[in-house]
Amino acid sequence: MELHTKQDVLDILTMPEETFWSQVAPAARETCRAQFGDTILVTAMLAYTNICKNQCLYCGMRAGNRIPRYRIPPDEILPLTQKAREDGLGRMFLLAGEDPNYGFDRLLTLISGLRSQGFTISLGAGELEKSQYQALYDAGVEEYVLKFEMSHPDSFQRLNPSTSFHKRMQCAAWVKEIGMKLASGNIVDWPGQTLDELADDILLMKELEISWAPNIPYLPAANTPLAQEGGPGSFLLNNKEMAILRLMLPTCKITAQQPGINPKTGLADETGNLNAIACGANLLFCDLLPDAKAKDFRPIDQRQVSGLQHCEDIARLSGLTLDLGGN
Repeated sequence: MELHTKQDVLDILTMPEETFWSQVAPAARETCRAQFGDTILVTAMLAYTNICKNQCLYCGMRAGNRIPRYRIPPDEILPLTQKAREDGLGRMFLLAGEDPNYGFDRLLTLISGLRSQGFTISLGAGELEKSQYQALYDAGVEEYVLKFEMSHPDSFQRLNPSTSFHKRMQCAAWVKEIGMKLASGNIVDWPGQTLDELADDILLMKELEISWAPNIPYLPAANTPLAQEGGPGSFLLNNKEMAILRLMLPTCKITAQQPGINPKTGLADETGNLNAIACGANLLFCDLLPDAKAKDFRPIDQRQVSGLQHCEDIARLSGLTLDLGGN
């Protein structure tokens, strides 16, 4: 199944649910199997600060929200990551709010420590200067995660008042120019989003030739302006996007850690994860933070991801084997 045009994308986005699950999802799953075999990738994940200077209308960690804040220094992080390395995990996703006071030198120290432990590193730390992206690449960051969230500049500006769409795209271009892989994606079905906008989001991901699509449906976060405008986004549209991306970008990683109908299970929802895998998704996370700390990193409510046991359970239920990346 080949997809090339915006109309091709819209045809699937508007397709009846039964037709999607019987025709498109199996084609996406088979495409994933052809590229990655009968495996599912696992990445260790650690959020080192939840402090953010931005006021994004959808994010629970926006600067104006009153939530418990934290910064974790490298000397507290590296023992956690060393234990994960000993458990066989070889990929690390470091993420953070845009915290200008964490200290760039401290971040470089953390990156250096992770590299010495043998991790391949993906980092999501927001918009930076080109020289900083270069320094991160030189220190060992292989992939930078910078979501564009929404592809229409007017929508982006309304929902991301602390920056601009032009700046976000400039940062994405710098990441690629320097030689890092670019992971990027959108928020699916946020209140007011049209199918036309969603199709343009998908086409932008193709244009950017992303290495990883960390997309999830819109999930309201407490005390955020956008939560007053509507409820959760469509899980079906999110599944359709994953399948489209798999067919358009066969080698791209796609997040399988997805919500289900029970909000209390967060992104570790068994049905949500299995449906994502059935649509061609292939990446799960193992959160290294203790639960008490992990709950404070909450761009969305009920974000919990869970640990390696959850990944093992999902692999067993889906008939796949785990690739921990530790070899």
